[in-house]
Amino acid sequence: MRARGQKTGEGGASATCDRSDHENRYNHMTCKEFLHGTKRSGEKCGLTILAELLKRNIAILLVAQMVAITATISLVTLGGIVGRVLAPSPALSTLPLSLFVVGTAMGTVPAAWLMSKVGRARGFGCGAACGLVGALVSMAAMSVSSFPLFCVGGVLVGLSTAFSQQYRFAAAESVAEPYAAQAVSVILLGSIAGALLGPELAVRGETWVADAPFAGTFLGIAACYVVAGALLLMLGDRGTQTPTQTSGEIRPLRRMVSRWVFVVPVLGAAVGQGVMVFVMTAAPLAMHVADGHSLSAAAAVVQAHVLAMYIPSLFTGALITRFGARTIMLVGTGVFLVMVALGFLGREVIHYGASMVALGVGWNFLFIGGTTLLAGAHHPAERFRAQAVNDFSVFGLSAIGSLSAGVVIQVYGWDAVLWASVAPILVTIAVLVRAVASDKASTRSS
Repeated sequence: MRARGQKTGEGGASATCDRSDHENRYNHMTCKEFLHGTKRSGEKCGLTILAELLKRNIAILLVAQMVAITATISLVTLGGIVGRVLAPSPALSTLPLSLFVVGTAMGTVPAAWLMSKVGRARGFGCGAACGLVGALVSMAAMSVSSFPLFCVGGVLVGLSTAFSQQYRFAAAESVAEPYAAQAVSVILLGSIAGALLGPELAVRGETWVADAPFAGTFLGIAACYVVAGALLLMLGDRGTQTPTQTSGEIRPLRRMVSRWVFVVPVLGAAVGQGVMVFVMTAAPLAMHVADGHSLSAAAAVVQAHVLAMYIPSLFTGALITRFGARTIMLVGTGVFLVMVALGFLGREVIHYGASMVALGVGWNFLFIGGTTLLAGAHHPAERFRAQAVNDFSVFGLSAIGSLSAGVVIQVYGWDAVLWASVAPILVTIAVLVRAVASDKASTRSS
């Protein structure tokens, strides 16, 4: 095994497949053979990656992600629009969707704690059951035109989402460590089908139940959670040991989260998610209510946005392996700035669509990059604690963005939404520039 201080090969990439320094290991290629570039060794490396990604857990999580995203995107598409119909004040129109995000933030720590006690399979099953109840409550709210009941349904579905957000961590734990980025990307690819089906379910379900608009949509969401729960109970827990079964020091929480290597991935993922939720919550309202575009047009833009969130997963893992997670996250913040510029160009469907596509791509780079870096930012025994802190930060900031989006779009308009997104993007750029510069300095000195 190479000594820690030994120089690496061309481009600073390690020529070994063993674990390297936590802060830099995902900047390296995963196979010695692939680095040398011969046909035979390249094929061997490719077969190794394929074998890792075809494991049973990955297949189950892929389908579960597809089903969960279908349910979530249906709610995101309708949340603000249905909320405006039921709410006593237009300023409260996005409250159900905001409470969905709040529910997700509230559920992150309990979800991680429960899975550390009972394992991934049973924990994910509990999350799906919570989503089922939330969907049925929302269906009842549509039947009796109850805004408070719709808000309760949003919270419950949000709690369920806190569990499904752990799919990516379960995927990373189900493969050999060098293939974590590819595994996360594969799971997020399952969201493409959800992006296609979710808006369709939202629009077509409007008339499925007589005298209860959109009740049929929530009945379809309930069916999604039944399917997801049945699959997840078959998940193998071989790679998801509890902290008492894993090695490594469990440090005080403050010591773990105060390290730079932990701050960078959490900040990147949190800002990426927060800005995305803030803008995406406001966009359907701006389109349908303020600018008079049709519900089908708003749904199409949401669909394009969600596709842009997940289609890059086809190559994001490879880009992270080639250029490093921090560099890809920095590119993601640049794409966010492009999103803001496109939003200022006009208020037609094409302008909203282009801006939302850029929003989705930027989120993908920040979210997968942050998830990949987080895997190396803690000891194995600290896995559930680190994931809980990460997701609480990510969805806590998302909750703030979602809660404020309705007020900002109602009082100040779409342009104010775009301007408010700039400050957190610039802060993240500054942090990532420092992190990338630190990586380059470390590589030169090695």
